[in-house]
Amino acid sequence: GLGCINHHSFLPLRRSSLLHSTTPPSKSRNQTRCISSIAPQNTMAVEDFEAVLKAKYPGKAHAKRVVDLIRKTKPDANGVIYLEGRMTKLLEDNDSPEHFRQRRYFYYLTGCNLADCSFAYDIQSSKSILFIPPIDPDDVIWSGLPLSIDEALSRYDVDEVKFTTEVNPTLAHLAKQSPNSTVFAIANQVSDNVTFLEFGSKDFEAVKKAIEVSRVVKDEFEVAMIRKANHISSLAHKAVIERSKTAATEQELYATFLERCVSHAAPEMAYHPILAAGKAAATLHYVDNNAPLKGKQNLLIDAGCEWNNYASDITRTFPLTGTFTKESRDIYDIVLRMQKECTELIKGGMLWDDLHLHAHKVAIDGLLALGILKGDAKEILDARTSAAFFP
Repeated sequence: GLGCINHHSFLPLRRSSLLHSTTPPSKSRNQTRCISSIAPQNTMAVEDFEAVLKAKYPGKAHAKRVVDLIRKTKPDANGVIYLEGRMTKLLEDNDSPEHFRQRRYFYYLTGCNLADCSFAYDIQSSKSILFIPPIDPDDVIWSGLPLSIDEALSRYDVDEVKFTTEVNPTLAHLAKQSPNSTVFAIANQVSDNVTFLEFGSKDFEAVKKAIEVSRVVKDEFEVAMIRKANHISSLAHKAVIERSKTAATEQELYATFLERCVSHAAPEMAYHPILAAGKAAATLHYVDNNAPLKGKQNLLIDAGCEWNNYASDITRTFPLTGTFTKESRDIYDIVLRMQKECTELIKGGMLWDDLHLHAHKVAIDGLLALGILKGDAKEILDARTSAAFFP
């Protein structure tokens, strides 16, 4: 997500062949190696994040943060930020479009989830312009009326909305207002028909780096979006547990998860869901989701939806019979301790690697206590033996 850097909330435990616990808060996939400051970690009730989400996505505030970050390395930066969303692309040998997924950098400055759009932000005036596709009468017959300029202006946090046919004239006008200014864009994300000839210089690196840094720290609206995604995913996880009482195959549980998410207006998955019964749970990224459940003790579900490009990522293991065996419960309790202790250690500036290392130490202690591992804990850690259970 936009996290699925995507993606947005932090939890150190990654998926492993150990059982996953059910009580601590959910996590999401994030490649950031140092845990940054995010909104306070208090519990936000459903009505609280829904109230926050009634406002517009704060695209203009994000744009200003990005400009401030660009100016940390380029103090005199002036000109225009130009970004493009994903364009409609047909499937090979087919007249249907590929599944649309918005570019995260574009969404971060616009909150716009439409295809074939562009965006310009004039740094000097702090003015944002969203460009949407013009009305195609032939397409209206098939697909209905697209979003109008007035509707887009009402929906998105931008100062002006124009049609994409006006991109080049608008960029030329903005460039002439600030002679020798720079256009900031992302390499390989500018259409061939767009021209930057009027600008004094072109920079295809600074804006992407600035957005990446800006996205690390989430504002209140973004945290609410993450909570919304996690709320819907939690409902879907609970539905899977209930459905497991009568389901015969993994795909029935897979369908149950998708149904709950789609019915709550969250059709996009943050990643391909994993519903693995029995020994399949030891496969880190099991994708089949179609095996029979009969004769299997436990089910691992690693699944999360997105809410407008912001991701959830929840992994849980539960007994298909309703009761863990003693052996399963012993492993479950080790993972529960790993998760609780690592969650307690999370704070601004904490390195992800240090949290992961602590989880390994807890796992080793637990497996030694059960007699599964034998020897000295430090020697086992140094030999990376625990990585066989917890990569």
